[in-house]
Amino acid sequence: MSTIFGIPAPALFGQILIGLINGSFYALLSLGLAVIFGLLRIINFAHGAQYMLGAFAAYLLLTYAGIGYWPSLILAPLLVGLLAVVIEKTMLSRLYGVDPLYGLLLTFGLALILEGLFRYWFGAAGQPYAAPQQLVGAYNLGFMFMPIYRGWVVIASLVVCIGTWLLIEKTRLGAYLRAATENATLVQAFGVNVPRLLTLTYGLGAALAAIAGVLAAPIYQVSPLMGTNIIIVVFAVVVVGGMGSILGAIITGYMLGVLEGLTKVFYPEASNIVIFVIMAIVLLVRPAGLFGREE
Repeated sequence: MSTIFGIPAPALFGQILIGLINGSFYALLSLGLAVIFGLLRIINFAHGAQYMLGAFAAYLLLTYAGIGYWPSLILAPLLVGLLAVVIEKTMLSRLYGVDPLYGLLLTFGLALILEGLFRYWFGAAGQPYAAPQQLVGAYNLGFMFMPIYRGWVVIASLVVCIGTWLLIEKTRLGAYLRAATENATLVQAFGVNVPRLLTLTYGLGAALAAIAGVLAAPIYQVSPLMGTNIIIVVFAVVVVGGMGSILGAIITGYMLGVLEGLTKVFYPEASNIVIFVIMAIVLLVRPAGLFGREE
């Protein structure tokens, strides 16, 4: 069996694949956070709960309506996005212009409520959710076996991330979004409905979290705790990439996911803290993050 740096090649490439999978979820979730913070200046602590809601939406659609994985990839983000629109209209819109700490506390409270409700209804144990039949099995790449579904997750996440980046950087809607972050009053003067733009932005960020939840459902069990288990790491990823930086969220998510996977090979004891160590170093050297802008 061939080895790389004394590590069996299948084990090394397997951990890189795991890192890419984790990085896919980090990138999608941190992208949603970056989109929301970039325009609303809200630190959305409910993002982990919205990720969990996406997974549960897919599970409930299958269990009670017989709607499978592929339609759920569209329906679950729409449902979670609509819920986010209601939250923004009724709660978050009252906090614009005040200290961001109030938004953090509100979304943190919402996350606790949603998690508590789903723990009451479904218990703390996870619910299984099967991958679609078309994505079952594995490919023999010669140096390792790659599960088809996990490869799909990496590709799907990359497509969504690139599509979101193109939407924000290359379209008129994205230009309005970016302009509103700089001077919302001036954008409103040109006839753009900025409040509606804020609502759609929060809905889009929540929908991105829900897409990640649907993709994660067949890999991890659908559990009320799944958002809590990942959101702290995702916040660290956002800080490293730069708060509000779309490109930083995507690149840093994949990069730190792969680095975490490699750490499990070469120094397993540090795999749970390596992202936080990098965050601390980045904050000391460049407080705005790798891709963020200094105020």
